[in-house]
Amino acid sequence: MRIVILGSGRGSNARAMLEAQRAGRLGRARVVHLFSDRPEAGLLALGAEFGVPAVYLDPAPFKTKLEGEGEARYIAAITACTPDLIVLAGFMRVIKPGFLTAFAGKVINLHPSLLPSFPGLDGIGQAWRRGVKITGCTVHYVTPEVDGGPIIDQAAVRVEPGDTLETLTAKVHAAEHALLPAVIARLSGG
Repeated sequence: MRIVILGSGRGSNARAMLEAQRAGRLGRARVVHLFSDRPEAGLLALGAEFGVPAVYLDPAPFKTKLEGEGEARYIAAITACTPDLIVLAGFMRVIKPGFLTAFAGKVINLHPSLLPSFPGLDGIGQAWRRGVKITGCTVHYVTPEVDGGPIIDQAAVRVEPGDTLETLTAKVHAAEHALLPAVIARLSGG
């Protein structure tokens, strides 16, 4: 299974996938390319470290969505990678129907809440402010409805009395780093 990862930030979830791949825990899946919509993203440094092409790809003309010329650039570049699966790992743009049509049934996302609760931006902060006792993370298929696609798997994280927003964030990220590679391994048949 050929995987392309899209991300906008540090790349901690991409790192978890690449480390799982290096350790033989990604099943039959193999990360073949990393793309970022931000030229300064930490995700891009992972390319050299793990021997995977990593490229900044201009998402313009929009700031919060992938549409128009930027969407066309992403579709062309990703198509050239012949992916079996596209993983949105901290990719902070709304994906539009053109992209989803080009890669029908092949796009998954990792979201930092137990969907359908707390979709959209700042899932961990939303859960914290709401005072929930259990939150977590979700891997789901991407549809035009933001964070509304079919759920593949979830991992729960208990909010302990001594937690702060920072400690809860660290716990949710740790759950993400375990869940995403496990889901990829299962999807790959490995």
